[in-house]
Amino acid sequence: MPAPMKTVSFKLPEQLDNELTNWARRRKSSRSALVREALEALAKGKRRSVTTCVDEVTTGVAGPPDLSTNRKHMAGYGK
Repeated sequence: MPAPMKTVSFKLPEQLDNELTNWARRRKSSRSALVREALEALAKGKRRSVTTCVDEVTTGVAGPPDLSTNRKHMAGYGK
């Protein structure tokens, strides 16, 4: 049986609230579960890499895995 949970109330700016809602929708999770996960990671001192975060957000997006493998995308780079 899961541990009982307390209800906590806090305020978010509208933009962050929208991002939380969108993130929950993309991950097919609840907003509460995402906030719990983030707080647990913060409390444990766990930090995720930018790559891991981007992978979660871009799951299902089609495109080349690495633009540097296509010379036309590198045209003019470093000039």
